[in-house]
Amino acid sequence: MTAFDTGVLILRLCLGLTMAAHGYAKFFSGGRIAGTAAWFDGMGMRPGVLHARLAAGTEVGAGLALAAGFLTPLAAAAFVALMLVAGWTVHRAHGFFIVRNGWEYNLVLAVAAIAVATIGAGRISLDHLLFGSDAVAGWTGLAVAAGLGLAAGVAQLAVFYRPGAEPA
Repeated sequence: MTAFDTGVLILRLCLGLTMAAHGYAKFFSGGRIAGTAAWFDGMGMRPGVLHARLAAGTEVGAGLALAAGFLTPLAAAAFVALMLVAGWTVHRAHGFFIVRNGWEYNLVLAVAAIAVATIGAGRISLDHLLFGSDAVAGWTGLAVAAGLGLAAGVAQLAVFYRPGAEPA
């Protein structure tokens, strides 16, 4: 084990468990899925209940996968898609800085996930245990994380984002 592997593990755990905690909160805190669904409807992501479940499930699943270093470029792509949608629907109108509810935090999570997909999950990961190495890292990991994540986020916005429309 090297300092590099330990550093990547620390980064994966921080990013992944943070994202999983956000998903857990959507399921079990405050208004739970019903409250999250109303919030999604209110921001224009309809149907809200579908997006509440998908967002919460993806945040938990992708977060735990990234933390474990499992299918790392796909987990990172999910981070990019989630953060693109959140940044566009919730934070875009507030500018860059998070202190004004801007999209700074979304950018940092997405870029950090892309960086992990690019450098690979390291030796302390399920990817290494199952596949013997970072089978999809480097330029391919970057392309999968950034390309698939951006495509998924843009597609979700194009199909479901209807601000100002009445809930169905």
